[in-house]
Amino acid sequence: MSTPEFSADELLAALEAHPAPAAPQVLDVRAPARAAQGHIEAPVYVNMPGSRVLPLPDAAALGLDRGRPVVVVCDRGNSSRPVAELLLAQGFDARSLAGGMRGWMLATVRRPVAGLSGLDLVVQVDRVGKGALGYFAARGGEALVVDPARDPAPYDALLAESGTRLVAVVDTHCHADYLSGGPALAAAHGAPYFLHPADAVDPYAGRPARIPFQPLAGGAEIALGDARFAVEHLPGHTAGSVVLRLGDELALTGDFLFVESVGRPDLAGRTAAWTGLLWQSLESARSRWSPNLRILPAHYSSERERLASRVVEGRFGDLAARNPPLAIADAAEFTAWVAARSGAFPDEYRYIKQANLGWGELSPELADELEAGKNQCAIVR
Repeated sequence: MSTPEFSADELLAALEAHPAPAAPQVLDVRAPARAAQGHIEAPVYVNMPGSRVLPLPDAAALGLDRGRPVVVVCDRGNSSRPVAELLLAQGFDARSLAGGMRGWMLATVRRPVAGLSGLDLVVQVDRVGKGALGYFAARGGEALVVDPARDPAPYDALLAESGTRLVAVVDTHCHADYLSGGPALAAAHGAPYFLHPADAVDPYAGRPARIPFQPLAGGAEIALGDARFAVEHLPGHTAGSVVLRLGDELALTGDFLFVESVGRPDLAGRTAAWTGLLWQSLESARSRWSPNLRILPAHYSSERERLASRVVEGRFGDLAARNPPLAIADAAEFTAWVAARSGAFPDEYRYIKQANLGWGELSPELADELEAGKNQCAIVR
């Protein structure tokens, strides 16, 4: 008899649908160091290496409830199976997560962004394990995709369901924490792929991008039906970071501005210079953006950043109360705040950024390994 399994999408749906007391429990049987890189957020989460679970005469000693389902998680969905079988033998409703954390890191959920007048449709594509957000926007039969991950399936499905034609794909910056699906998605649909030219250069080796792209500079516009997104060059997280702003209604802020932080400027060894750029960009936004502007970022760090609709979003005028760097009014204080929180970042980020610029072919297995763990793109408080 095969071990019962949950797919990553099924687990995600179960965690989204059920309130805390009824949500599945998660038993993570990876080594603690591995789990610390990123784990599934569940109301009941237990990390215990499988080698220590298998001898247990009663897994209830871990704090697991026999009255609720248990999903056992490992890296690839293999070593979780014998643990799930042990729990089944002990009377638990246990299942192994198919594909393990590799599968979980690719799972997405689509979240419609409600209450917009300037667009027909906006969908936030939430890659929950990564804390990464891409966007699909539609107007007048045309579609725009912003910051897509490497799996095109959510966007292909949205194009088919909405009956729209893809007219542009934009990366707000050259990503370091995940592999962009932008160039491939654009090519598959015959649409242009846009990137700011300052980000079309490897910041570590100075090599130009080897991917086809159309340069997207500040002051340009992205047309979508009768809607017009203004392109604002707001560097600091990267040299070519841009924001797409639709009047005073919404802004797709990439990694420039999050709900509770800002994009870290220390990912390319130019922390001092890029901190200055980031300060200037924040000053520019504060001087021009409406307090009612809806901020839709490319990442989040915690569940606190969600609305009741589960969309990650905030009004610009409300962010200062919950976003410490945005509330700082002095350049020297901001510089000191950033310096005190700058530090190491995953070595994988160098390789991901270089791969996003076309330097190096990656197998699916290596891509999974490089992308493991939640994003570390925000300045940690």
